[in-house]
Amino acid sequence: MSAGSAGKLALPAWLERLRVIVARGDIALALGVVVILTVLIFPMPGWLLDLSLALSITLSVLILMTSLFIEKPLEFSAFPTILLIATMMRLALNLASTRLILEFGHEGTAAAGHVIEAFGGLIMGGNFVIGIIVFAILVIVNFVVITKGSGRIAEVAARFTLDAMPGKQMAVDADLSAGLIDDREARARRTNLEDESTFFGAMDGAAKFVRGDAVAGLLITAINLVGGIVIGTMQNGLTVVEAMHTYSVLTVGDGLVSQFPALVVSTAAGLVVTKSGTRGSADKAVLGQLGGSPRALGMASGLMLALAILPGMPTLPFLILSAIAGFAAFRVDRNKAATAEAEARVEAEAQRAAPAEEPISAALAIDAVRLELGYGLISLINDTSGPRLTDQIKALRRQLAAELGFVMPAVRILDNVQLPSNAYAIRIKEMESARGELRPHMLLVMDPRGQPVALPGEPTVEPTFGLTAAWVDPSLREEAAFRGYTVVDPATVVTTHLTETIRDTMAELLSFAETQKLLDELPGAHQKLVADLVPARFTVAGIQRVLQQLLAERISIRDLPTILEGIGEAVGYSQNILVITEHVRARLARQISFAQAGPEGYIPVIPLSPQWEDRFNEALIGPGEEKQLALAPSLLQQFIQGVKQAFDKVGGDGEMPVLLTSPAIRPYVRSIVERFRPHTVVMSQSEIHPRARIRTVGHV
Repeated sequence: MSAGSAGKLALPAWLERLRVIVARGDIALALGVVVILTVLIFPMPGWLLDLSLALSITLSVLILMTSLFIEKPLEFSAFPTILLIATMMRLALNLASTRLILEFGHEGTAAAGHVIEAFGGLIMGGNFVIGIIVFAILVIVNFVVITKGSGRIAEVAARFTLDAMPGKQMAVDADLSAGLIDDREARARRTNLEDESTFFGAMDGAAKFVRGDAVAGLLITAINLVGGIVIGTMQNGLTVVEAMHTYSVLTVGDGLVSQFPALVVSTAAGLVVTKSGTRGSADKAVLGQLGGSPRALGMASGLMLALAILPGMPTLPFLILSAIAGFAAFRVDRNKAATAEAEARVEAEAQRAAPAEEPISAALAIDAVRLELGYGLISLINDTSGPRLTDQIKALRRQLAAELGFVMPAVRILDNVQLPSNAYAIRIKEMESARGELRPHMLLVMDPRGQPVALPGEPTVEPTFGLTAAWVDPSLREEAAFRGYTVVDPATVVTTHLTETIRDTMAELLSFAETQKLLDELPGAHQKLVADLVPARFTVAGIQRVLQQLLAERISIRDLPTILEGIGEAVGYSQNILVITEHVRARLARQISFAQAGPEGYIPVIPLSPQWEDRFNEALIGPGEEKQLALAPSLLQQFIQGVKQAFDKVGGDGEMPVLLTSPAIRPYVRSIVERFRPHTVVMSQSEIHPRARIRTVGHV
């Protein structure tokens, strides 16, 4: 066994136990608190007081440095506890120094130790009045400025942190539900929120310790000064001047020794509570924001230069500061430019390296009208020998705008490899509405009488109206025309099919935005009408629904002012869209009658018999304007058969008659007829213009 090992084993038992106790932090802390409490009761010699005061100053500086270098307040969560211990330590030392000052102050300025004597002599400089004034200013700075401000910040931070707790917890729960974080991260965030609320709540209370410490220091200093003078003159035989000089040095020194650590700790408390809204250590947070703007530094440099050249001002200090600020502005500006250039370079390289990704929002966009072509029909777009498909679609948009007042949405044309090579599909709001097949380099020939085409070719069915047709070679165009056949090219077939599809779905394609655009583009003379109607009496959405009702029956909305006038009249007695639409139709009687007049100038009509009028009126049930049609199924079947027979009989003669009803039942009759004869026009008697000529060609 070595001598060192033997010496270690020979360590006394009591010393080994003391080493173990000191090594345990909890016991050491408890012993420290007990020592502080002991100082409040038992006297302390001068040399031990010097050591304790030095320890107090060192502890306060350590607290300040820690507050400066932490990244966020929660890294110093033990600050309230440390603040309480430091405050108790200073108060205990104040009490110990007070006992020494009052008991041995008559012996000289070293009665309470050399630390207090040194502080008193350094500050006072032989004049106790100057020392008292400096001490008073130091107390005012600590008590009125730093302590009060940091206490207020801690109070507000605690209140706002507690108020924001529910919202932050809900945000954590929402992120967990959305799968953005896992259970471990959620627990960590909740723990962080709890620690944050506890910390700021404790800091609110700890600020009261700082404030109380400042008040106690002021009172203790006053007691030391007055009590020392009284004891020195009345008990120890000192003159008033000697007592004032001796006890003022001791009192001011004691006050400075206690107030200096208090001021340092108050500053640390202010730094901690004011860091709640910043990230990073104090130097990065303060210098990065204060000196990060070249314009601010440049303005400060200019101001310093202006002050330097003013008469009577010391030139050198302001000139030096102006040069320093100007140089800092130049360097910061260059650094920012270099950083921005480097970031742009890195971003450009990243964009070149990574393929461009279409934003997710683009996947949410819906094409109002889309035409999809098989790969065999791509030539319809680029063909220059005949009419181009794109040119015909442009003409179609103008035609619909002129005829119906409806601005057709732009048609998106795409190739679709999933379609057969010669097929096309028309989609309305992403849903397929029509489909057909073409022969790109052939002509479609149809017999207007519905008979088979007597020309060599490929028999087919016309995709729009389902007529018998045939695809023939372009060399047979003249012979087909000579026989009276209708001859169309593939692009025209697609355009015709698209036209009829658009006419059938105009009501769906008229959006709220398009309606608002139609109102905004009315001439200035009609804007007063719009302002009077919208939004005080009717909404844009209501106007949209009325226009949709008209377009659903292929009634032109080009005469928008008349439609708005009709709406303005109808809303005076009803807000029901059906009633308003029927009133508007009556206002458009001239337009509707002219559109239904045949080549000979009269309107062929098939009126509804009085018996059916009575049956429909009796089948309307419901309160007020909210009526619904409740026609018996047997009667409904009879009505359908009667309409089919009447129209089939007249259709053989080449007529396209109108079903005429009374105004009250017209929309309900139309809702039935459109299911089996969608292109049959149903008019009411109020829609027949007084100057229109009619001819009855049948009856139901």
